[in-house]
Amino acid sequence: MTSSAPAARTRRRTVSAVVLCAGLTVALTACAGEDPDEGTNGVGKLTAAQIDKKARAAADAADAVRLTGTLVGKGGTYTLNMQLSSKGGTGSVTSKQNTFALLRIGDELFLKADAGFWKHEESDDGSEQAADKLDGKFVKVPEDDPTYRQMRGFTEMDTLLDGVLALHGKVNKGDRDTIGGVRTVQIAGGKGEGGVLDVSLQGTPYPLRVARGGGGGSVTLADWGKSFALEAPAEDETVDYGGELPKSSS
Repeated sequence: MTSSAPAARTRRRTVSAVVLCAGLTVALTACAGEDPDEGTNGVGKLTAAQIDKKARAAADAADAVRLTGTLVGKGGTYTLNMQLSSKGGTGSVTSKQNTFALLRIGDELFLKADAGFWKHEESDDGSEQAADKLDGKFVKVPEDDPTYRQMRGFTEMDTLLDGVLALHGKVNKGDRDTIGGVRTVQIAGGKGEGGVLDVSLQGTPYPLRVARGGGGGSVTLADWGKSFALEAPAEDETVDYGGELPKSSS
């Protein structure tokens, strides 16, 4: 008699191979059919220019944002942690070796720093006394003081966003990333030398991170549209210096 075992084993191997191939085909088909933008706001499907326009429109429509990171410019390097709105701003700025707090409500601007901020190497006895007087106090900055315009710029939401969101050169679409658990799509000026902007793929397409071109620093943008309190400092915490403020060491 001729055994049927080899034939049975051959059939089992054939069936297994067919099942395996069918399984691989289904898996590969599923992978090929997956939509990388499934569950997103769909912005990732747009062109780079369209994404840029959407992100700018979202930023323009927001009434508040938190900006943290470092900005590098002609005036030096500044590390910011600012909450900004159309009504003002509050937070801290670090420049050189000094950190100071800023608070603006409307046109009223207050600056708070330690005595070291106000002292400088060529100070005389008068400025030493002034520095001690201003130490740890909210100083109301006169609007006609040269410091006013510079410091106010750190509290201006529109001014800061216009500066950090600008991409230079032809805008191109970049990689996908995740920031704080939120999926993003990148757009870049040129190949990145003109800046790189991460735009949210979830909910409103807000800008979430900016790496400025030319070594201009990097900032993160969060808490879009989240309101925060802007309250004037207590009277006993405030000094109305009047006139022009003493020079600082910043």
